Amino acid sequence: MRIETPFGWPEGSGLVHALQLDGRAPMRTIGRVLGVSENTAARRYQRLRTAGVLRVTGAVSGGEAGYTTWTLRLRTTPDAGAAVADALADRPDVSWVHLLSGGTEISCTVHAPDTTGRDDLLLHKLPRASRVTAVSAHELLHTFALPDGWRGVRCLSPGQVEQLRPPPPRGSLSPTPEDQPLLDALAHDGRASYTALARATGWSDSAVRRRMDVLRRHGTLTYHLDVSPAGLGFRSETRLWLTVSPAHLAEAGEALASHPETSFAVATTGTTNLTAMVNCRDGGDLYRYLTGRVAGIRGVQTLESAPVIRTVKRAGTPLRRPAGRP
Repeated sequence: MRIETPFGWPEGSGLVHALQLDGRAPMRTIGRVLGVSENTAARRYQRLRTAGVLRVTGAVSGGEAGYTTWTLRLRTTPDAGAAVADALADRPDVSWVHLLSGGTEISCTVHAPDTTGRDDLLLHKLPRASRVTAVSAHELLHTFALPDGWRGVRCLSPGQVEQLRPPPPRGSLSPTPEDQPLLDALAHDGRASYTALARATGWSDSAVRRRMDVLRRHGTLTYHLDVSPAGLGFRSETRLWLTVSPAHLAEAGEALASHPETSFAVATTGTTNLTAMVNCRDGGDLYRYLTGRVAGIRGVQTLESAPVIRTVKRAGTPLRRPAGRP
C-alpha cells in the first residue's frame, strides 16, 4: 500500500510515519531525518492538520489510569443516529465514535475508570434512551493492532525509524488531579507549545516542560497520531466483526493485524470475538481484501462488515462538522 496525500508531496507520507513514531518529536528532528528543513516539515504538518488529515493528541495510558476498555455497538432509529453519536462523542470516557451503515448504527470505545461509570452508561443511560433500539457491549481482552500503530502509513527506513523512536518508558507513575488541565489541553492538541500549555494550566513554561517529561518518561503520558484515512486516499473505511474459533483466535488476530489495511484489531467478549477496522482505497479494493486475505485466515466462522459513514470522534476531542455541512 502506498500513501497518496491530497497535496502530492513525496515526503508527505514520511511526515505521517514520523509523527506516528513520536507525535511530539521536534520539527527540527523530523526535518533532519526526512532530509528537509525544519520550516518545510512544519509547513507540511500545518497544512495536513488544517486540512483535517491528521492531528496529534496526548492521552493517559489506560494501564496507568486503571481503565478497562469496552467496544460498543448501538442501533438507533433512522432519525437519531447522528444525534446519539454526537452525544457519545461529548463524553470524556468515550472515543472512536463512528456512524456506520445507513446512519442507524454506531460503534464506539468506552474507557471505564471504574464499574460505576461503566454501569451508569451501559445499564442506565443508553437503555433508557428511547431512540437507541439495541446495545451490545464487548470488553477488550487483547489488543493486536491500534490506530496509532497503523502499518498502512509506514514508509521510513529502519535507520530513520531508529532516529525518531522515543526511548521506552520506565517505572510507573499515576497522574494527579493537578495534571488534569495539562492532560485536557494535550488531548485537544498534543503538539501545543509550552507557552500555550502554560496558559491552560497556570504554570510556568519550565514547569509544564518538566511535568510532561516526567509523565512521558514513566509511560503515563503518550502521544497518538490521529489520522483520517480518507485524507490519505483510503476512502473505504470499514468496521469488521468476526467470529473465530477459540483455538485460532490468537492466530487470526495476529494475521489480521499484520495486514497494512488493518488499523485496529482486538479480541473481545461476545458472540463476535474479534473486532477490526480496515482501510481500503475503494469498494473494489475492500472486496478483494475480504475475499482474499481475510477469507484465508484460519478459524474464521462468520464475518460482518459495515462501512463508516462519518467519524464523529477519534482519539482526542470530538470532530465537529463545519456549519452548514450535513
